[in-house]
Amino acid sequence: MHPDPAFRLDDAACRAVARDAAFAHIFVHGTNGAGVIHAPCTLDDAGDLRFHCSARNRVASLPAGARAIASFSPVNGYISPDWYDTAEQVPTWNYVAVEAEGRLERLSRNALIAQIDALGDEHEARLAPKPAWTRDKVPAAAYERMLAAIEGYVIRVEAWRGTAKLSQNKPAVDRAGVAEALNASGRDDLAAAVRAEL
Repeated sequence: MHPDPAFRLDDAACRAVARDAAFAHIFVHGTNGAGVIHAPCTLDDAGDLRFHCSARNRVASLPAGARAIASFSPVNGYISPDWYDTAEQVPTWNYVAVEAEGRLERLSRNALIAQIDALGDEHEARLAPKPAWTRDKVPAAAYERMLAAIEGYVIRVEAWRGTAKLSQNKPAVDRAGVAEALNASGRDDLAAAVRAEL
């Protein structure tokens, strides 16, 4: 995480980023060495992250208690010095990044089903007014076959770390110029994040 406290996110903001981004790069060290699982995540009521991945993932056979860091970076991009009014600037990168660190536990079959249901419920709601998909639409035998092909985990989060480096350390005129240039280059997502800090 960036060391400047001006960019630091508190735990509540970190959890909000994780919930909204919903897809993480999960760095683990298991019996087969270090690896990364790329997986959709849900945030439970206790503030822990639940996810699932293919049972054939090379790091899927994780020992209980293995350490993991889930990394979310929903928005990032290059910032050209030409976008500032202020002289003596150099190229930089604006980004939002969040890490959740903790210990892994394997989910039971019922907890895995609940994680998949929670993932579907949360993201189907974002597609409204489309009628929501539910697992009842899948034949039971097919659902069981797919369920057998995945493993579910929870990261018992012990620490959240977050950075939102969005030109807050620049004068207002430069931040406005960055946002305008990002819009012009088709990066409306990053422009909106910069504007939220104006």
